[in-house]
Amino acid sequence: MYLTIQGIVLRVTDYNDRDALLTLLTRRHGKLTAKARGLRRKNSPLTAPCQLLSYGEFTLFEYQGQYTINEAQSLELFLPLRRDLSKLSLGTYFAQVTEVLSQEDLPNPELQSLLLNCLYALANSDLPEAQIKAAFELRAACLSGYTPDLFGCHMCGSQTPERFDLSAGRLECIECRDPESLGIRMPVTPAALEAMRYLCLCDPKKLLSFRIGEESLQTLSALAEAYLTTQLERGFSTLDFYKSLYAVPTAAKT
Repeated sequence: MYLTIQGIVLRVTDYNDRDALLTLLTRRHGKLTAKARGLRRKNSPLTAPCQLLSYGEFTLFEYQGQYTINEAQSLELFLPLRRDLSKLSLGTYFAQVTEVLSQEDLPNPELQSLLLNCLYALANSDLPEAQIKAAFELRAACLSGYTPDLFGCHMCGSQTPERFDLSAGRLECIECRDPESLGIRMPVTPAALEAMRYLCLCDPKKLLSFRIGEESLQTLSALAEAYLTTQLERGFSTLDFYKSLYAVPTAAKT
């Protein structure tokens, strides 16, 4: 049986000297794995549409639950992103998160749209990478069932809480903290909290249409990253690599 789908390549894994396995996120069929025969050969017609982060149209042959790519055509390659190591590594992190959050045979068009929109913003906009990163992380958490409670301190209801509980996904004032609670809290500023509320509730088409000061943006970015990794209870190698690009090198000893 032949199947034509549109999807984005989340991962490419070498299968043998000639072939590779692609992990695709599709709108109608969720995540699926397909073999790309001859992809590793020189001048393969599948090279462009089957590269990591490529969005394309794929014609698949399905036999006994396994898919083979017969034809593929690129719809969007995000070329500006591929010329910038920092943006490319951040996009790869987005893909790894998406692969973890998506499931086979379970459509999640909102997650696919989020990934595509954030990759497009990385490639074509002048927005700070930290802003796109925070928007992706927090919205991805919401789409996966981890929407935080951001409407005041969970104990007293104050609209000016100072801390965000990463494990419980809720706000609290310093004086309201349960001394027996072992959850990790992070400071939250009013501007960062306002941005978090916006990212959780706004129209998807306006996800990146917000402004925030540099200092509050750094707070927002740290909160979004910590919240997502805490909820998923795992780290990401792609995130580690991205952050290593900005690590301050140790001064040589004299």
